[in-house]
Parts: sequence; structure tokens; C-alpha cells
Amino acid sequence: MSGVVKQIKKPPYSVPLMTEIENLPWNGFKVASTFSGCGGSCLGYRMAGYKVVYANEFIESAQQTYKANHPNSFLDTRDIRKVTPEDILEKLNLNCGDLDLLDGSPPCAAFSRAGKREASWGQEKKYSDTTQRVDDLFFEYARLLKGLQPKVFVAENVAGLIQGTAKGYFKRILQTLKECGYNVKCKVLDAQWLGVPQMRQRTIFIGVRNDLHLDPSYPLPFPYQYSVGDALENLDDSSESKKLDPATETYLLWNNAKPGESLAKASKRLNRGYKFFTHVKQSPFRIANTILQGANQLYHWSEPRTFSISELKRVGGFPDDFKLIGSFYEKWERIGRAVPPIMMAAVAKTIHKDILTKI
Repeated sequence: MSGVVKQIKKPPYSVPLMTEIENLPWNGFKVASTFSGCGGSCLGYRMAGYKVVYANEFIESAQQTYKANHPNSFLDTRDIRKVTPEDILEKLNLNCGDLDLLDGSPPCAAFSRAGKREASWGQEKKYSDTTQRVDDLFFEYARLLKGLQPKVFVAENVAGLIQGTAKGYFKRILQTLKECGYNVKCKVLDAQWLGVPQMRQRTIFIGVRNDLHLDPSYPLPFPYQYSVGDALENLDDSSESKKLDPATETYLLWNNAKPGESLAKASKRLNRGYKFFTHVKQSPFRIANTILQGANQLYHWSEPRTFSISELKRVGGFPDDFKLIGSFYEKWERIGRAVPPIMMAAVAKTIHKDILTKI
């Protein structure tokens, strides 16, 4: 069955604590991060030994979580459209071409298969706690890339960027990144094959500056996967979750769904139409479904409730002591928008081994 984790020998699921991550030795390479969110990618780079010396995030609620976990790190809170390459170089006391790696995760709602896609292109729309246009932000990232000329860059987005009507945008983005002076490759990676107990596909662009004459490199899939049960072992904290009201349709569907099944299937069996298709009663023997930023849609298999925030951090590849600021829904959104740190750590370690150490 799809999503069932095979029982093979593998190390126990473990995410290091924040204090352990902070004390990891530096590998000698520096990262500037854009669209940093709550710091998922940044945390992944630190897990891989890098120093994140610059971060930019415009959304206030995301800024609060970033600062809570990285109180001594520099965070530029301006709109990315107002940031210049010269600003970053001056802050870091670097010359053009000196930066090791530029990272960025431009907001992706406009390209997601779960959204309205082209209906919102070119328009301002609600995004987290702001209203802004988001489908042009990849080109703002490219503007900074061209001016900074780092040795390597990593840019990520949803898998939907390379599918259907979004392909035109994908081709423009790819060409623009190449025109900045880079050998660029693009792959869709799934977090479930990189140590994360969650189905989460992301489009990952990796570019190496042309004068370095090296090819982009991607991590190989792990020979094992982790189930939800693996991730939640020894975790006993369901206090911050949302209990389902027995009087609601959601409760009825949860009660009629099997573990690992979407509430939509239960809805169809009960002749209530095909709805709640992103809402899933999770199974401890399977990989978690994708955490979505806009809906608390992952439910426990034996208790009529959503996952707790502590459980969500586990399946999202975050440390247990990672601090999330805001309401329950804002905390869920932060994890739903983030790149799983464990996933980015795998990407970052490969870049370190196959590219940066060979320059």
C-alpha cells in the first residue's frame, strides 16, 4: 500500500535539539538566506555545519518565530523588493563573488496544485498576515543572485511549479537563473526519502557559478523511511491540539475513516460527496501526509483530534525544543510553510561534499 513504511533496519528517528545544533562545529562555509520564514532551511544548513550569516523575512509572525530560535542572528525584516545585493555585501563585509551559498524559498502559493494557480498570477492576494503579489518573487531572488554572485545557490518551491500551466513560469525562472551566470539543474525531491516522516515534494534548483566548472549535485534517497509511529515514539504531548466536536461533520467523517485514509473517502461512502480530500486520519504505520499551511488537516488515528503542535514538529523534521510563536493556527502555518530542516540538511551536506570542498 502506498505510504506504508517497510520494516527494514534503520537508525531510530531523531532530530537534535536546538542547543545541540548550535554547538555543532562550523564547516567553514557561510549562507545568506532569503524568504527565511520561521527558519526551517536555515536550521537545515546549521545541521549540516554551515553558518547562516544573513536572513531576510518580511512576514511579521514568521519573524517572531525566527528571532525566538535565533536570538543572536541577523534578520533583515524588509520587503525583499527593497533589499539590494550591496546591502547584503556591506552587512557581511564581503565582495561580490565571496559568498559561499545563497538560499531562498520564494512564496509558492501561486504555483501550488492545492491553490487557484494562474487565477491569482499578477495579482495581490492574501499571504499569511499580509496582502502582496507572490508570483514575481522568484525574479527578485534572481536579482539578488545576479548581484551577489555566490559560489552556489539553492532555490526551492512546490512541485506544482513544473506541472500544468505553471510550466511557462518554470521555464522563465530556469532561464533567468542560468542568465545570472550559473550551471543550473532542477529536481523534485520528496522529504520522505531524505529522513523526514512526511510526504512533501519540493522543486529544488541548485546552481554552481560557471567559472567554477562544477556540476550541481543532489542527495541520494535514503535506503529507509520513517513512519508517523517512528517519529512520535516516546512523545507524550497532545495538549496543544484541536479536539473534534462530536456534533460536526468532521467528527462524523473521522469516526468513519480508517487510519491512513482521507476523510473524503469516508464522505463518499456515506453519500455526502467528495470533500475534505486533504484531511487525513493518519496511520502510525505510514508516512504522514503533507502538512498544509492553511488547514489543520492531519488527524490522530485513535483520538478525535488534530495532531498536536509537538507531534507536528516531529513529522515536520523540527527539534522538540523549537519555539513557535502565535496562535495554534499560526504555529501550524509556520510548519506548513517551512522546508523540513532534516531535508535541507541532506541537500546542504551533499553540496558541501560534492561542490564547495572541491573549489
